[in-house]
Amino acid sequence: MPYDHSIKKQKPELLDQQRRQFLKLSALGLGVAGLGMASLPVSADIKTAVTTAKVVPGLQLYTLRDLMAQSVTDTLKLVAGVGYTQLEFAGYYDQSPAALKRIMDSEGLTAPSAHVPLEVMQKELDKVIEQALVVGHKYLVLPYLMDTDRKTIDQYKALAEFLNKAGEKIRSAGMQLAYHNHDFEFVKLSGQVPYDVLLNETDAKLVQMELDLYWVVKAGLSPLELFARQPGRFPLWHVKDMDKAGGFADVGKGVIDFKPIFAKAEAAGLHHAFVERDQTDNRVETIRQGFSALSRLLS
Repeated sequence: MPYDHSIKKQKPELLDQQRRQFLKLSALGLGVAGLGMASLPVSADIKTAVTTAKVVPGLQLYTLRDLMAQSVTDTLKLVAGVGYTQLEFAGYYDQSPAALKRIMDSEGLTAPSAHVPLEVMQKELDKVIEQALVVGHKYLVLPYLMDTDRKTIDQYKALAEFLNKAGEKIRSAGMQLAYHNHDFEFVKLSGQVPYDVLLNETDAKLVQMELDLYWVVKAGLSPLELFARQPGRFPLWHVKDMDKAGGFADVGKGVIDFKPIFAKAEAAGLHHAFVERDQTDNRVETIRQGFSALSRLLS
């Protein structure tokens, strides 16, 4: 999704309820007990999964963009209170990289990954890399293509060329470039599948993939097919669920069968899995449910 940082799609009364809940939790110190996590029957299993699994539950902060716009510090306290230890940023919300690092350190958080819009990557890659090194990112991800950037297959070919060049520069700085999909990359243009162009015309060492499981299923494909075609190419996943109508659902509350997908995590090359939900009426419950469900899948 593009980063409009808006709350237009939230119902005002529901957003107000979330704000009151958010402030109440902040006043309580945002501990696990304050979030009601102690009442979850799988709490012990969650702790074991987080401490022993190679991959731990992460959170894409786009899910909390309205709360981030109010207070980055309080939002990251909330995230840590739920139990997350890894983040993926979608904008810094006017915070300096050094300030973000201090906040994360104080909450026991790291941010292995960050989304960087194409225009920013094209115009300010050196600055992006400099900031990423301060925050501690290991991956920089191109998250979305605007309509004007994806009208023709030639645009995807040009994008692949750019990604190779950017990926080389990012790799030389000790990080990895990745591309995040939606569903439009799987719609043929001039007889070719754009996602295939990106896979085949980029160097796997320079450009890896952040696979959004929801959007792959939405496109009518199986993540398992992609893993089989390009094993080890998918170190980052977005884990979001789908309701019966094809819309968004909290992880574990929808119709996507995640178990066979996670059974192939090693073959895919998974290093980090991030809960995300683009639109939700209760962001706090979404991240709680996501942490619980993803912990189960990773255990």
